[in-house]
Amino acid sequence: MRIRYKKWARPELEASNFYEDNPEKWKGKWKQHFKEKENPIHLELGCGKGQFISILASESKETNYIAIDLVDAMLGLAKRNIESAYKELNKEPRNIIITRFDIERINLILDNRDEIERIYINFCNPWPKGKHRKKRLTHTRQLEKYKQFLKSQAEIYFKTDDDGLFESSLKYFEESGFELIAKTYDLHKEPIFQKNIETEHEKMFTEQGIKIKACIAKLKEES
Repeated sequence: MRIRYKKWARPELEASNFYEDNPEKWKGKWKQHFKEKENPIHLELGCGKGQFISILASESKETNYIAIDLVDAMLGLAKRNIESAYKELNKEPRNIIITRFDIERINLILDNRDEIERIYINFCNPWPKGKHRKKRLTHTRQLEKYKQFLKSQAEIYFKTDDDGLFESSLKYFEESGFELIAKTYDLHKEPIFQKNIETEHEKMFTEQGIKIKACIAKLKEES
């Protein structure tokens, strides 16, 4: 999703208490970055404007969250949405960190010591052309990277509107040693999540009559 440059985004991010501009220095030490250091850590890849993570994190004080995107303008909007969500609940954003980084190089900022327990991937770029498919956030190449910092039996929650991406992703998960513990081709008729937070894209696609596909993939224990 393209977004116009926002000159205010970078200064606001740099002034924010929950934005991390140098995520590489926290590799293997993310637990120490949070006030509640014993909380499990969940990760959103491609947080966009932050509608999803702002609601999820503000309502889940017993979990810490890291949200990653590559575009300052997106993260600036996410920062504002997070502040708004926490303000509505009269809370401070103590359990969330947003950061700018290229997800293809994610192993530069996370490793097995970080013990990430869940990843959320919502409506990522489907990269339909064959030569680009390795860029998919659910591709086996990426999943192998995630396995380097996921805790045993960690889960990936995945949602998409794209049929081709969904079918391929189901195969990617199985090829990379994940067990599909739930899946649906119509999330709004067959809820598989304990709570589904509707994203901006999700609402738009649903209004267009496009069914939302979703799954939960669990990392198998090593034998």
